Amino acid sequence: MKGVTGLRRAAIALGGLALVAYPLVRLDDAYGQSVLIFAFLLAVMAGGWNIMAGFTGYVSIGQSAFLGIGAYTVALLSLRTGLSPLLLAPVGGVAAALVAAVLGATVMRAREHAFVIITIALLFLFQTLALNLEGITGGSNGLTLPLPTWDRDIQNLPFYYAMLALLALSVLLSWWIRRTKFGMGLIAIREDEDKAAAIGVRTPAYKVLSFVASAVLIGVAGGVYAYFLTFIDPRGMFDILASVQLVLAALVGGRGTIWGPVLGAFAVVPLNEVTNNLAAAEGLHLFAFGLALGAVVMFLPHGLIPTVQAWWERRHERQVPWERRRPATTVERAATAAEPGRALLEVDGLAKRFGGVAAVDVCSFAVREGGLTGLIGPNGSGKTTTFNLVTGMVRCDSGSIRFDGRRVDRMLPWERAHLGLGRTFQVTRLFPRMTVLENLVAPLRRFSWPNLAADAVGGPEAQRAEELLDLVGLLPLAAHPAGQLSFGQQKLAELAQVLMLEPRLVLLDEPAGGVNPGMIQRIAELILELNRRGITFLIVEHNMPMVLELCDPILVMARGRVIAEGPPGAIQRDPVVLDAYLGEGWGTTSAPVEV
Repeated sequence: MKGVTGLRRAAIALGGLALVAYPLVRLDDAYGQSVLIFAFLLAVMAGGWNIMAGFTGYVSIGQSAFLGIGAYTVALLSLRTGLSPLLLAPVGGVAAALVAAVLGATVMRAREHAFVIITIALLFLFQTLALNLEGITGGSNGLTLPLPTWDRDIQNLPFYYAMLALLALSVLLSWWIRRTKFGMGLIAIREDEDKAAAIGVRTPAYKVLSFVASAVLIGVAGGVYAYFLTFIDPRGMFDILASVQLVLAALVGGRGTIWGPVLGAFAVVPLNEVTNNLAAAEGLHLFAFGLALGAVVMFLPHGLIPTVQAWWERRHERQVPWERRRPATTVERAATAAEPGRALLEVDGLAKRFGGVAAVDVCSFAVREGGLTGLIGPNGSGKTTTFNLVTGMVRCDSGSIRFDGRRVDRMLPWERAHLGLGRTFQVTRLFPRMTVLENLVAPLRRFSWPNLAADAVGGPEAQRAEELLDLVGLLPLAAHPAGQLSFGQQKLAELAQVLMLEPRLVLLDEPAGGVNPGMIQRIAELILELNRRGITFLIVEHNMPMVLELCDPILVMARGRVIAEGPPGAIQRDPVVLDAYLGEGWGTTSAPVEV
């Protein structure tokens, strides 16, 4: 594998040197330089789109709007100040970033198809504004920039190397983001946004930052591109075809990869040149790219780089190596000592309706600190909905939730996670394309801007993640994709992931569901060990022997509210509980029933 990595790096270095040397060797080839300038521009735009769509999972079809914003900003400043557009190009990036920050705070609230439609609408909105603000933009007449002042013998060299430098910066930006906590948070949002929020990722801030990062270099490139053309107009700068091309480039190369947008751009630009020469009408040109986009989606859905990687891995199967960095140490929870009998979680009059159905109906209970509390009830009684309300994944209609004496029912999910409130899910929600170790370092115990630039997998946090994986018996699988684990192993990995938050209370949603008996015993022992170390648990579980063995007290829910509470023996004999599980009339028996 080291040999393959070395070859890849050598190929990248040779390719870079070839691009640097090309205009010096072929100084008179103006056409070839122009084609490469367009390839660099498309690669920069596709790289920006990849940060938004490949890393964060938000697909934009209006990303070329930032090209126009940068171009018009630089053109207007140059015409008014007399400064060279090349010197003003960074200002185009600043303008694009500011617009992205303002728009991102609003449009990033939408998801999936709604987000796609909004981005298309924004592209046409900017085009319409540029057409109608004739006193500023020149309207349909456009703006003419001054001709370059350098010697005509060097032709396009300044534009060529400026775009090549932007391409290098684009690749470095993507590489840096992918290696940081910021990038890890973006990947988590792409995989499962709600789960990312539940483990402490402040999703709105991450999404807006990704929108800004995707736009800034496109804005700079817009300034250089405007000077290269020396003329800009609204329909050329805010062109839907440019957005289609950059999306196609990223998809061809491989969305979510570092080099995919670059590879795709160098494949799409020749196609653009061919269709420009063959297509007699603009409609045919757009049709050709639409056809190519559809073909890529159908026959090469993952792109060239991921497809080749998958092909290579299938033919060179190997055990993923893992070497522990240091000997594992005892994992202790950094929290204050538990106070037995003190209410850590207090739920009072909680209610949630979905249409005409009361999923939770005036539910009240308390969870004592340091305890193992069970929450049982028939299917549909509202247990998981209660978990969602407590952790903030669903907003309650009425009632209150207090955690450690502090009201949290109006707090956002990541704010509750930062307070020490963690949860697992009935169907595990790991990030399947991340490695097991990456899944554990993704949670954030607190949000801070400097922390976004920290190494994603390194330092004391990675050491703690290894210790937790060692605790649950998954350290040898740390470098494996989480989606390859068995269901029982995923349950253990998700518990370890929650423990990275150093929680005071963990809500376990059916930890034994779908797990083989041997793994159930392992999970039960792990829960007991963690509880002895001071972690409080609230456990929803249908495996009654496990609940009766682990939990005291046990809460019973039915029809959205708690109907009984007490020790296991009392719950087994409670007629109200028996009626809830078995139907009215069963509660007349005096013999305990395994509910």
